[in-house]
Amino acid sequence: MPDFELTVIDMVAIAACVAAIVGVALWVGRKQKGSESYFLAGRTMVWPVVGFSLYATQFGGTQYLGLAGAGFETGISVWNYEWIATIVLLVFALLILPFYLQSRITTVPEFLEKRYDRRARYAFSGFTVVTAMLLDSAGSMFAGSLVLSLLFPEVPLGVHIAIIAVLGGGYVLVGGLRAVMVTDTIQGVVLFSAGAALFVTVLAQFDFDLSVLPELAPEGGFTVAPPADDDFLPWPGIFTGAIWLSFYVWVTNHIVVQRVLAAKNIDHGRWGALFAGSLQLPVLVLLVFPGVLGRGIYDADEVPNSDMVWPALIFDFVPVGLRGVIIAALLFALMSTLDSVLNGASSLVVNDFIRTRRREFTERQLLTIGRILVGVFLLAAALWAPVILTFSGIVAYFQSFLGYVTMPLVVVLLGGLFWKRASTPAGVWTLAVVPVGLAAFFLGEVFGVFDLQFLYATGIMLVLSLVVFVAVSLATEAPPAEKVAEITWSRKTWRQESEDLVGTPWYKNYRVLALGLGVATVCSVVPFV
Repeated sequence: MPDFELTVIDMVAIAACVAAIVGVALWVGRKQKGSESYFLAGRTMVWPVVGFSLYATQFGGTQYLGLAGAGFETGISVWNYEWIATIVLLVFALLILPFYLQSRITTVPEFLEKRYDRRARYAFSGFTVVTAMLLDSAGSMFAGSLVLSLLFPEVPLGVHIAIIAVLGGGYVLVGGLRAVMVTDTIQGVVLFSAGAALFVTVLAQFDFDLSVLPELAPEGGFTVAPPADDDFLPWPGIFTGAIWLSFYVWVTNHIVVQRVLAAKNIDHGRWGALFAGSLQLPVLVLLVFPGVLGRGIYDADEVPNSDMVWPALIFDFVPVGLRGVIIAALLFALMSTLDSVLNGASSLVVNDFIRTRRREFTERQLLTIGRILVGVFLLAAALWAPVILTFSGIVAYFQSFLGYVTMPLVVVLLGGLFWKRASTPAGVWTLAVVPVGLAAFFLGEVFGVFDLQFLYATGIMLVLSLVVFVAVSLATEAPPAEKVAEITWSRKTWRQESEDLVGTPWYKNYRVLALGLGVATVCSVVPFV
């Protein structure tokens, strides 16, 4: 492994990039006229920005480190999460997104109030805020501080966390979602380009011979369908867990969906979602393959932490100066989750808990409250981040935690969208399954009472949530037809959209684009089954 030492030229490049990105963020977000401008960028975002921001929000720097590390340690099965995300975003763009944008909601929980009642909205929103602050924001701060510690080991961890907090929280405090989405786009372009350049550079060490990839991969690791007893990602887990976790991330999680709500119209929202889906497919080449190739460069015994393989390749093969630009982009990618969570959590509290009170607030008051909440959440996350050190492996538990507790949310939202018979009590009682999943998570993952791969546990929680949802719906009164007519999918909806698409050029027709993306996904995945 190389010495992670930055030259003066690298330091200058990092400082210049940080100053430039922060400057751009403050400039584009300098004028905030109200809460919609602050939380939804005035609903003016075009599809490339929507797409890159969607990609960056759930694909921050931790994934750049983690995916290459997984490729080094276990092979290419980790790519399942990315191509599945492409399929889910395709479904989202085709069938779900229009109901979000046409209803002019400001948060995903607000949609649940329209479909069920205010109890569902409060429960959903509260859950999202708590998990966002305790897991997403603190985790991204912690991961960012670890990268800084790698580069500047003599500086205390607390100082690194403070730097991440100031850089990541400062511009979102001032500029809101517009600043977040623009910086997401910049760092996304830089890191995408860096990933492509690094793959070509590393592959050159093997004379551009792609046949070395299956030879270098761990035994049985050059497939997206590992055995059913695989500890990391068994192939049945794709269907019992990975798909449904992806629906939670891309369809029900407000922190992510907020970007689509900021689109200037339905077309830009759809194109942005499809664009984000297309960005998931090259991840195999840009990040996972370099990790696999790293096995031919570094001995496994010499790698204390597989997540350090990607930065090691950067330091070994990227020229001085350009290396600094990539490190700066990586740091901002690590912060992309943080700034998104801060703005999204503040949006949830303002729109779901404060705006719904009987007292009337002006837009200026709501904007001020939103900024205060961003500051409070930023401080809370900074104080909580070091606590992660005291919980052995808590970051590794993150995905399994979501598997255990989020299935009721997925069932309530998708069930409400696609089943008109779903009743209000069913939505409320199904959300009450969340504490059951939380208890199961602690029993299985923390205390080791039972041993079950978390993707299988996700499937069990999905079935339990479905049973409760269907049973309560059939046992209680159906919702009035006029209440659900405009917010549930039907064949009439599809026929109306078909009529609206008549005469639309193929390159603007989202169904043609979705079909093309679906075919590209199948063609990309099949060779690795």
